[in-house]
Amino acid sequence: MPLIDVGDCELYVQVEGPERAPFLILSNSLGTTLEMWDPQVAAFTEHFRLVRFDRRGHGRSGVPKGPYSMERLGRDVLAIMDAVGIRKANWCGLSMGGMEGMWLSAYAGEHFNKLVLANTSCHYANKDFWNDRIKLIRAHGGLAPLADRLTQAWFTREFRAREPATAERLRSGLIATPVEGYIACGEAVRDMDHRNILAQITAPTLVIVGRHDPATTPEAGEFIRSEIPNASLAMIDAAHISNVEQPTQFTDAVLGFLGRTI
Repeated sequence: MPLIDVGDCELYVQVEGPERAPFLILSNSLGTTLEMWDPQVAAFTEHFRLVRFDRRGHGRSGVPKGPYSMERLGRDVLAIMDAVGIRKANWCGLSMGGMEGMWLSAYAGEHFNKLVLANTSCHYANKDFWNDRIKLIRAHGGLAPLADRLTQAWFTREFRAREPATAERLRSGLIATPVEGYIACGEAVRDMDHRNILAQITAPTLVIVGRHDPATTPEAGEFIRSEIPNASLAMIDAAHISNVEQPTQFTDAVLGFLGRTI
């Protein structure tokens, strides 16, 4: 496999874990690659056939011309599922991965069992926030000027002091993200409005929020929980990339919800 042709580009995909286990698809945040999920791989592959991928514009996947949309990104996932032979899967997405998960569960819900939406939002009212970020990236020809600010949103000060190598690894990965890919995905986030589709989601859903997350706040997560029928919420003692900052808390929350224990 690991490259799957989705029409206008190839996507890098990794599949691991027991062949007869139920599928769990992981989708990472903007500006990261599938390695973001490394802290969960050992535990998740005890129970699931794990699928990770670099979304278009990131990592080892292609970088077709933007802008992208949530529908386009969701259809990329459906193409991956077709190529791998997945009829139905569980979904766990963080930040932008959660945004993709909302679209998939609303418009292709028959393909998903349970849904985990972590550190995410369904709408950004302030488009200037994204427009200013995109303008800055274009002006500097890269993400380096934003790296420190974004890393501070991704992780608490305590974590950055305790695990400087981990924080730096994610920061370096952000800087290495293709400029056009980051911008095109950022435009998809900017233009997203999932508020009116949340009620269409019927899959059992867990919303995970970071207690110290300034990027997708606990309030944003609580709104999503309140709009999805029978959704539940878990609070992690972390900032934005909670699966890296608090891997045990995150892993336990996801496996507990999916009905598996380590």
